Amino acid sequence: GERRERERGRGKEGREEGDTFHISPSSAAAVLQSGRGGGESGGGMGLGGGLLHPPAANFLPVEDDDQSCPPPLPLALILGLQPSAMVDHVARVDWSLLDRILGDRGGSQQVAHEELEDILREVNAHILSFLDGDASPVRTIAGGSVANTIRGLAAGFRVPSGVIGACGDDDQGRQFVHNMSFSGVDLSRLRMKKGPTGQCACLVDADGNRTMRPCLSHAVKLQAHELRGEDFRGSQWLVVRYNSYNLELIRAAIKMAKQEGVSVSMDLASFEMVRDFRSPLLDLLESGQIDLCFANEDEARELLRSLMFLLCYVAPSWGDGDKIRI
Repeated sequence: GERRERERGRGKEGREEGDTFHISPSSAAAVLQSGRGGGESGGGMGLGGGLLHPPAANFLPVEDDDQSCPPPLPLALILGLQPSAMVDHVARVDWSLLDRILGDRGGSQQVAHEELEDILREVNAHILSFLDGDASPVRTIAGGSVANTIRGLAAGFRVPSGVIGACGDDDQGRQFVHNMSFSGVDLSRLRMKKGPTGQCACLVDADGNRTMRPCLSHAVKLQAHELRGEDFRGSQWLVVRYNSYNLELIRAAIKMAKQEGVSVSMDLASFEMVRDFRSPLLDLLESGQIDLCFANEDEARELLRSLMFLLCYVAPSWGDGDKIRI
């Protein structure tokens, strides 16, 4: 009782640096219920009641000295590792804007917060025609390739699915929670931390090709030491996205998943990531711990360039039992 009174008295302003929050099933259900009602709003898929930023759920801090046993985690047949929760700002633009943005068109390249703000400001001047003249040119919704996969499985196929990761205690974090909860995604393994949530400008041209500019420079992130074996227990698949900035976490998650008998699928993320960080990627593929690998044409082309080099110059030195599993 004393602890709860102390927690009740600590508002958002009183949180300490490093506080970690677990989204309980009851809190997620409350957020889900708050989104039911009217039609879809600018917040994205399935949002009801016109809530761009839904009310914050009831998050309880988990303190380091808390020795109480946490409740059992709900079963999620498929888990997605989303180290930093993200919201996408999706806009249809013409090529004149894409040609002015640093980096390759159609790829994904991280930007600073100031660059993201500049891109979003420029969008209004380069928007393609809308059927509804009153519609906002930018649609904001929970994003991240892994989170999108998990949400699609939960909402589209009713597969019990969950996310392992962290989100910030800001409006973007609450929007992420709202969107994912409304789609039926289990968030009991998601931690809410003090700090900002990741954001990404998702620019779609007339042909439907996407140019991604994520901003994660100050975003909160799940750390490898925060993973627990029980996070993966009872699941069948772990979905990860290859990212050189999260290699320690990815390796730790794969190791724990394998210890719990969970299969692992990996998305190659972007052709830039494959091209610029081939060596760690090949190490993962050669480890035999990746059961399924997803790649689009550009990513596969970059990967095959690396494999052709290995086959021509390295393969003769391999033993008969060595192979790359893709």
